[in-house]
Amino acid sequence: MTSYKGYSKIDLPHRENDKETFPDIETGRTAHGKSSVRQQIILRGRRTVAEKRDGRAAAERKKSSGAAAGRKGGSGAAPEQRHNGAGEPADLAGRRALAEQVIARLKEQYPGAKCTLDYRDAWQLLVSVRLAAQCTDKRVDEVTPRLYAKFPTVAALAAAPVEEIEEIVRPCGLGPSKARDISRCMKVLHEKYNDMVPDDFDELLSLPGVGRKSANLVMGDVFGKPAIVTDTHCIRLSNLIGFVDDVREPAKVEKLLWQIIPPEEGNDLCHRLVQHGREVCIARRPQCGKCCLADLCRFGKQAVKRDAETKRRAAGKAAAAPDSAAQKNGASGAVTESGDERT
Repeated sequence: MTSYKGYSKIDLPHRENDKETFPDIETGRTAHGKSSVRQQIILRGRRTVAEKRDGRAAAERKKSSGAAAGRKGGSGAAPEQRHNGAGEPADLAGRRALAEQVIARLKEQYPGAKCTLDYRDAWQLLVSVRLAAQCTDKRVDEVTPRLYAKFPTVAALAAAPVEEIEEIVRPCGLGPSKARDISRCMKVLHEKYNDMVPDDFDELLSLPGVGRKSANLVMGDVFGKPAIVTDTHCIRLSNLIGFVDDVREPAKVEKLLWQIIPPEEGNDLCHRLVQHGREVCIARRPQCGKCCLADLCRFGKQAVKRDAETKRRAAGKAAAAPDSAAQKNGASGAVTESGDERT
């Protein structure tokens, strides 16, 4: 039977039964005149691969959960799903308890954690956060003094030519887009808000170049209102610790964290996560051995277990080494004695 890309003729779309969904074999178009046979076959192939992959993953999860329940004397039934249909954690109570412990430990470890960007006024923080995109805070703090020295007010920066702003902020990368956003944002603050930064979250989001991360940072640091700043450190550590399960989108992480973190703790916790991520839980080489969260963190527990197993194996090899050496020496001595007798 002839085939095409792994599909036999019998698998090809049948134009008599599926005129609306699949393309006409003769013309290569559906009733809507858009898809070709090849496109439909490729799509069906991709769906099949995805279904098989998801099926294998589900089977593995069921097998693992059944084995764990069997060890505990349970029935082996699959555990409750970690997320409900809306993508929210089902075990909120456990995650809230975890969050309380993490907050207490990090508060003790980093009592003075704060935003690492240097600023004096709210509008300067807006500028610094925009410059910090894909750039280190240290570099931003090196660039902004020159910018504020030349344009010390919202009005001055709003009236500044974009080219002059770009020349100063170029070391932060993405100079043209950052300079353009800063100029537009300052113009709105000057014309609409009388050089003041609004203390309303939605109004902050309406400013050019201001996203949820920037708005939350201003709300928390400047106005002292509840805020959760989901930067790269917050997202990475939230997944490692176990606040969320493999969620990378900032808005989704923020939504899930709001459910388990007390509003008054959110802003400070995010600053502490940043400091912890830079000093201990480094992205490429987490220092789990000296982490204050090692016994709470999901990743930390696994790392400690791996380290213990590695040490156990190393100790076993070290203990077995003298016995092997003694046996080798004994065999050598026996050969020497046998040779003397023959002599």
